[in-house]
Amino acid sequence: MIQKSAFIAVLAFPVFILSSLQAQSPLTLAEKFPMPPEVQGHFDHLAFDLEGHRLFTTPEDYKAVMVFDYTTGKLVKKISGIGTPHAVLYRGDLERIYVTDGDPGSVKVFDGKTYRLLKVIPLLAHTDSISYDPDTKYLYVITGGKQAKQEVSEIAIVNTTAEKVAGRIHIEGDALEAMVMESGGPKIYVNNTAKNRIDVIDRNKRALVTSWPITLAQKNTSIALDETNHRLFVGCRSGSMVVFDTATGKELTSLPMTKDVDDMIFDAPTHRIYASCGDGAGVIEIYRENDPDHIVSLAQVASGPVGKTSLLSTALHRYFVSVPRQGSTNAAVYVYDVH
Repeated sequence: MIQKSAFIAVLAFPVFILSSLQAQSPLTLAEKFPMPPEVQGHFDHLAFDLEGHRLFTTPEDYKAVMVFDYTTGKLVKKISGIGTPHAVLYRGDLERIYVTDGDPGSVKVFDGKTYRLLKVIPLLAHTDSISYDPDTKYLYVITGGKQAKQEVSEIAIVNTTAEKVAGRIHIEGDALEAMVMESGGPKIYVNNTAKNRIDVIDRNKRALVTSWPITLAQKNTSIALDETNHRLFVGCRSGSMVVFDTATGKELTSLPMTKDVDDMIFDAPTHRIYASCGDGAGVIEIYRENDPDHIVSLAQVASGPVGKTSLLSTALHRYFVSVPRQGSTNAAVYVYDVH
């Protein structure tokens, strides 16, 4: 039986016990990378160029990608000319930056050194989340749906080497969210939010092969995969994480989660699941998979208000959260050490 362990109320504990508990936290805030005061509104997904020490962030309303040197925390570049930035991929072998632009709908390709716009690959309105296959160099891009005034959505297959669309997969439903890809098989698991289900795509067939209804929660938005143990973790903004067995397609259970989740990450070496939730003051939910049938809550770590997009670097042992501007407090990237 998968269960959520009780959280420890530490506020009434003596100071020396509180300090001990804080020292044992899986994440501790190390520093903040400040944004210019004019950066307002929500953020979407982050990406790394590890060799170049760059962190890419996406303030949607600012219509730009902000690039930080993650070793110094300094802002090194503002990539302008983007309607609504959503997701970023960096290909170091080609020194190219690929940005999904939701308005009017495209993948924009920038030079990784000069940041010059090289090409626009037209797609549909609301071009959004991505998943990248490093073997084929194909980028799978969610596009279309409600904002394109369509009852169906698409997953566009972009050949990042040729910089053109190589195929399209049509999905019933006007709202798709995050997806996650197998590395040892052909499947992509997609959050079909409009239908409250998981759609399973076969990359080789370029087709939808099955769908799994979600009955234990609503507003499925984020997703993470433990491929080895056949477990799929689905974050739902209604306030739950639903666990599926990918071998059978069955729901196993749901665990309580802070509302308004966005990004989720499964870290295979530690068997931890990180979920950034923007409800209230902002919370990073951390779970641990003790084994495939026993998942427990490890901690809740405070993040900034509406800080719900995040990225984990196992190489750096750091966790990054984009936190929007609140009142007179500028937007920033919160950087946590991972323990």
